Amino acid sequence: MIDSIINEIDKALKVLTVSPYPQRSRPDINLKKSDTLTPQEKKNHSKYMRVNHSGEICAQALYRGQLFFNKNKKIEEKLEEAATEELDHLAWCQSRIKELGGRTSVLNPFLYLGSFAVGSIASIIDEKYNLGFLSETEKQVSSHLENHLNIISPRDKRTIAIIKQMKKDEESHEASAKLMGAKELPSFIQKTMKFTSKIMTASTYKI
Repeated sequence: MIDSIINEIDKALKVLTVSPYPQRSRPDINLKKSDTLTPQEKKNHSKYMRVNHSGEICAQALYRGQLFFNKNKKIEEKLEEAATEELDHLAWCQSRIKELGGRTSVLNPFLYLGSFAVGSIASIIDEKYNLGFLSETEKQVSSHLENHLNIISPRDKRTIAIIKQMKKDEESHEASAKLMGAKELPSFIQKTMKFTSKIMTASTYKI
C-alpha cells in the first residue's frame, strides 16, 4: 500500500508540474499559423482553454483514483487507455494556452486532490458504478466542450480543432464504458456532478 501511495504522489506531481509530451500531434497541426483574433478574444479563449486544462487535470486524478482500489483487469486497461489519451488533451490545452498568452489555473493541485478522492470512492463502491461514473463524467465533459464550441470565435480554427478532437475522444470513452456494462448513476449523483462541475468551471475561468 505504501508503494502504491508513493507511486500516486509521483504521478500527481508529474501531472501538476511537468509539461506532458503528447503521443498524438495536435489536431490543428496542418492549419495556418496566421492569427486574426482580437486581444480580447485571445484573452477569453485562453481562459476557456484554461478551464479545459483544469478539466483534464481532474480527469487524470479521477482515473488514478478509480484505479487505486480497482481489481478488475479489463476496467484497469480501459481506464489506463483513457488516461493516456487524455494526457494528449492536457498537453494540447497547455500549449494552446501559452500561444494565446494565458496561464493555467492555480487551483489545479486542489482540483487534483478532490478528484482523486472522488474517483477512489467510486472504485470502492462497485465496479459497474465505477464505469458508470466514468461514463457520466465523459458525457458531461462532452457537453461542456460543445458549449465552448458554440461561444468561441469561428476565426479561432486552431482552438476549435483541438476541442473537437477532445470531444470526439470523450464520446469514445463514454461509449466504451457503456459497452463494458456501466450502470447509470442515480439522478442526485448526476446533479451533484453537474453542480461541482459548474463551480470548477467558474472558478478556473477566473483564477
